[in-house]
Amino acid sequence: MRTIFPRAVLLTILRPSSSASAFSLSSSTAASSTSLLASPSLKSLSLSRIARGGSLTPSALSMTKERPFQTWSYDSPCETMDWNPDSKVSLLVGDEADADLVIVGVFAPAIDEDSSEEETEAEKELGPLVLAERAAELDEKLEGLLKELAAENGKEFRNGEEAGGVTPAARVVEGGKAKRYVLLGLGPLPKDPIDSVTAMKLGASVASSIHTHKSITKAAVILPSQLTDASTIQHFSTAFYTNLYSDNRYRTGKKVEVKAESVESVSISLPSSEDYTSAIQTGLYLARGVSMTKDIVNAPHNILNSVSLADTAMRLAVESEDGCITCEILGKDECEERGMGAYLGVARGAETEPKFIHLVYKPKGEVKKKVGIVGKGLLFDTGGYNIKTSMMELMKFDCGGAAAVIGAARAIGYMRPEGVEAHFIVAACSVCLIYLCAVKCVLIKKVILNKTCFCPGIEHDQFQSPRPI
Repeated sequence: MRTIFPRAVLLTILRPSSSASAFSLSSSTAASSTSLLASPSLKSLSLSRIARGGSLTPSALSMTKERPFQTWSYDSPCETMDWNPDSKVSLLVGDEADADLVIVGVFAPAIDEDSSEEETEAEKELGPLVLAERAAELDEKLEGLLKELAAENGKEFRNGEEAGGVTPAARVVEGGKAKRYVLLGLGPLPKDPIDSVTAMKLGASVASSIHTHKSITKAAVILPSQLTDASTIQHFSTAFYTNLYSDNRYRTGKKVEVKAESVESVSISLPSSEDYTSAIQTGLYLARGVSMTKDIVNAPHNILNSVSLADTAMRLAVESEDGCITCEILGKDECEERGMGAYLGVARGAETEPKFIHLVYKPKGEVKKKVGIVGKGLLFDTGGYNIKTSMMELMKFDCGGAAAVIGAARAIGYMRPEGVEAHFIVAACSVCLIYLCAVKCVLIKKVILNKTCFCPGIEHDQFQSPRPI
């Protein structure tokens, strides 16, 4: 037997109401509903709701347990997004004297141009390991340990043919202290300088190695002279710090993972130079911009909305050195004054109002050039008329363009290039189910709902046309 409940009663049970809510009932409706709530079916439904942690009061979604992170509530959206802290590991220029872990870069033999490209890895003859400069000196000091380490792992390591490949660690006791040695593949011996892709593979591999080897506080990286120009070190540094990123904002307990938590510093065996120090610092700044981009893209939509993204942009401007970045946020009214109809149409069904973000970096001194970067700020997209039926939880990735732009603004604020004024623009809004519901209600409200709609927070009489914008 089916029990049919009036719409007003269902709204009372399934969704809490308040005096300001679009679901509030009139006194007469509420009175008639009270008697119906006494029926066995409705009483059972009400008790079931309470048993699931619910309530029939406006505080139905209140939580007694403190949340581990800020999020939305029934009454208001989340207004801020947490940022992941930067890694505490320092990348320095120095030697390996006090290191617990020493990562030694080695080349494979140069590629034989006469060899057949159709040969498989197994068919290719393994050439001799190339130990150059400081690596050769260290192997002699360790009585051939590095060559033995490469030979023991020949099948997987193949004498460093793949850039970024590493061997397991060999432990050596020196002066009563255990020290670990790891070989880092640099690829075939190059005829030209190392390219940026190879340098970034090496930086990422070093970061992974110091995270894998636990209980170390200091590490050192020995590189040959082919990898010691400033641009290579910058790419190495960027990939190193980027690979230490870990998003723990929404994790608790054992799921929290801090990359290389015990490591204090990693030194690169380079001569002391201001160029190298500057290159490492620039790599760090770029990695901070990448981390900001990841923070935004990784944030779920109950955290990230137009309000919290605008707050992120404002914080970025406030924290910029000497106020070199300024931020202007246009709200709904300002956008209407500027005739941004298409933008406002997309944002109409979202829980939060659109926020048009304009960040500006201005250098000291004369401005010789102006550049603008625009990023797509669609923070969540549920689809058009055809609602997405798969990967809905990943539609937060639609804000990747906006995330990249704000990440770039953060990096530029640290790097502070001279003579360039940069503008970063994001039109932040959401495309949500409520918007689709609003459009459909325009089409059917006269026939089915008798000019009454129960979509929360939307005044459908504002729609002059049933066509979506």
